[in-house]
Amino acid sequence: MVNDTTPAPSVPAPPPSPAQRVLVVEDLEDTRTSLQELLQMSLGLEVDTAEDGAAGLTLLRSKPYSLVITDLRMPKVGGMKLIEAIQAEKIPVTVIVTTGHGNVKDAVEAMRMGVYDFMTKPPDPQHLQLIVQRALRERTLRDEVAALRRELGDRHAFQNVLSRSTKMYDMFELIGNVADTSSTVLIRGETGSGKEQVARAIHQASTAFRPGEFVAVNCGALNENLLESELFGHEKGSYTGADRKRIGRFELAHKGTLFLDEIGDVPMSMQIKLLRVLQERRFERVGGTEPIEVDVRVVAATHQDMEKLVKDGKFREDLYYRLNVVRIDLPPLRERVEDIPVLVSHFCEKFARINQKPPTVSPEALAMLTKCPWPGNVRQLENAIERACVTARDGVIRTKDLPPEVGRKTEGGKNPFHVDLTRKLPDQLAELVAAFEERYIRRALKRSRGHVGKCAKITGLSRRSITDKIAQYKIDKSQFKGGE
Repeated sequence: MVNDTTPAPSVPAPPPSPAQRVLVVEDLEDTRTSLQELLQMSLGLEVDTAEDGAAGLTLLRSKPYSLVITDLRMPKVGGMKLIEAIQAEKIPVTVIVTTGHGNVKDAVEAMRMGVYDFMTKPPDPQHLQLIVQRALRERTLRDEVAALRRELGDRHAFQNVLSRSTKMYDMFELIGNVADTSSTVLIRGETGSGKEQVARAIHQASTAFRPGEFVAVNCGALNENLLESELFGHEKGSYTGADRKRIGRFELAHKGTLFLDEIGDVPMSMQIKLLRVLQERRFERVGGTEPIEVDVRVVAATHQDMEKLVKDGKFREDLYYRLNVVRIDLPPLRERVEDIPVLVSHFCEKFARINQKPPTVSPEALAMLTKCPWPGNVRQLENAIERACVTARDGVIRTKDLPPEVGRKTEGGKNPFHVDLTRKLPDQLAELVAAFEERYIRRALKRSRGHVGKCAKITGLSRRSITDKIAQYKIDKSQFKGGE
């Protein structure tokens, strides 16, 4: 997890917590005792000692330690054997080695095995304190990440969905209830909120009941003919260019899950065919006559107001009710702010530079991230962290590494929205959303030079949705110096 209390390197760190335990493994009694007393008195640490690697390993197995300081050359079991045992048993502890001047080569070899640092004997007390403090701070971060993962693993069983939100836990419980059924599920949520990840979680929760594949189709990205062939497949020679038989997505998802993204963009003529398949669980390939029966759980998703589409005659009412058997409303990121640190930590790991540790996030940057309204939801947050991982230096993401829109403030710091208590809140919210949507579409068109396909990719919407919104807001594409 991103440590929201970890200061940037330029800020002096507090001394390690007294709860952190250190183990000193050293065969010379005087050296062992002096190291123990130094760390206890100067840093307030709890320090245990062992006279060789065997005794040290026994202690490591009996109780947790944050740090081990070990000599390399010891009778019976030496430091290298101890390090090998720690790695083999995956004991979560940081290791520092001490060695004589003639054994530096061995210390370097230990570093290659993952040792944190090494010091020549006798170590300088101030240098030793600095190295121990730094090692314990990093150990704390690693332990917090491990604890967060354990916590998340205990709280829910959906590996591709990370959350600390009670709203999301309610959703997870609902997913668990439908896991062993064949009920159709409709996921509703804003663009970028993670609808496909939720669909995959439904599939993963159902694998014992449905061992088949998870198959996804973006209904808004295909025209009517392509969508029909994509869903149902086609026979060889069924149309020009059909030089071989194609298996459709319904067949590929047999005994599994078919995810129909942007279901609100399905053309009316295709809605009729889709309704028939959901009712009868059978269909024919394009150009074919033989009925094909399938056992498929359908999960559909949309960011649109389906009731309004039905009311406007753009979506069949009978198909809507067939899809809306179990409805999952995915909350936007701004309504689950507690998830932001979790997601930030996940994306830092995902976009970390090769062979480097994931960057940490300064408290100021994390505060800015949690205050952002995230109109683009999780997808926008992911893009912001990817950019920050590229621009961050010294392994720390600071406010200057975040995209400008994350910390943008309104002119004069005032609230840009006029609150009119004489009008109903839903009416005013609809106007605010429309105003933001138009501004967003215009900026996307400007970046894509008026190209609808590229604009659709930027916004995460379908080409058809972009075309409809251009008409809705009466946007002249020619003003963006380009065209399709």
